Amino acid sequence: MTTRRVLWHAKPFLSLVGVAVLMLVLAACSIATDGGGDDGAAGDDGSPESVDLGGLDFSTAGWKTDFSKASVPLTEFHSGQVPRDGIPPIDEPTFVGVGDEPIDDREPVIAVELDDIARAYPLQILTWHEIVNDTIGDTPLAVTFCPLCHTAVVFDRTVDGEELTFGTTGNLRFSDLVMWDRTTESWWQQFSGEAVVGELVGEELREVPSQLISMADFAERYPDGEVLSRETGHDRPYGTNPYTGYDDVDLPPFALRDVELDGRLSPKARVVSMQQGDALVAVPFDLLEEEIVLNETVVRRPVVLWWREGTTSALGADQIADSRDVGSVVVYERRAAGRTLTFSADGDAMVDEQTGSRWDAGGTAISGPLEGTQLKPVVHDTPFWFAVGAFRPDARIVTA
Repeated sequence: MTTRRVLWHAKPFLSLVGVAVLMLVLAACSIATDGGGDDGAAGDDGSPESVDLGGLDFSTAGWKTDFSKASVPLTEFHSGQVPRDGIPPIDEPTFVGVGDEPIDDREPVIAVELDDIARAYPLQILTWHEIVNDTIGDTPLAVTFCPLCHTAVVFDRTVDGEELTFGTTGNLRFSDLVMWDRTTESWWQQFSGEAVVGELVGEELREVPSQLISMADFAERYPDGEVLSRETGHDRPYGTNPYTGYDDVDLPPFALRDVELDGRLSPKARVVSMQQGDALVAVPFDLLEEEIVLNETVVRRPVVLWWREGTTSALGADQIADSRDVGSVVVYERRAAGRTLTFSADGDAMVDEQTGSRWDAGGTAISGPLEGTQLKPVVHDTPFWFAVGAFRPDARIVTA
């Protein structure tokens, strides 16, 4: 038996009733042996005890968190209907070579390259675990994915020189994963990497550049790369999507409370979000699919975004490999060799108009005067729009 979030298969339900409904339930028990943390005290009837801090919609029992320290109202947190680490993080990840796991070429993976080591973290695994505590070279990493917001973010786990490890609190804020660190039990917002409750409130994790691309793109770019193994120590039907139909644009976000939807885009519209200083810019996937290559400036930082087909949604069909193609986006700085470049699409490559050099999806010039030059990757994410609107209502949307 496993513990999983199960979303109602909404399309048939919509056709019959005409109402969008999402349900999040526990499908089974065995939390004590499968979860990674203390689930808190229990009452005589076996139900969790809750500490009354003003009608909160989550249990504070068993937590050592200092709830007197919070940068956001505690009433914004809501139970996701699973206990602490009921969605268990992976703490001892193992890796295999490219092609050694049954992962379809079009399935999405989070790609990270550090210290000449490239690793792929398939969403078919992360949808069931949400956090991988890993280390590449000398950098401790938290590789995170919140299926409800489609936020795939990689963080450096070091704070003030101390290495932290992270788990899932079982709670949500604005439908987004709330993490906890095992040292201070502070609560961290996955969307921003900021500690919002507890001893470390106000601290921010450094985001590490990553790309959400297809398994085929990763294999082509990093034939000697490493892929997160499905031998995780947990029994999960990897490759199966526990959030079937959730990416349907006609369905509302799950458990999005205490915030009005930002109507500038459809809530489930996919965007590329990029932050520079205090400014955040969102670029809709729909625009990128039309333009293919988009030259943009984010607070005086010239960047190029390149949309490529061939990556399935992790939140569509029952099997991720069978989901619709939503494409993927890579983002790089446009500065190279002391100049700002302007790019356009040319088949399966980009070409810069200044030198005529051709560039591959890894940001490397493969021919022309700049051959061998590497563009600097830009930290970005590809969330649903409602998450950006909820956390950053000041975000600027690129419309053309």
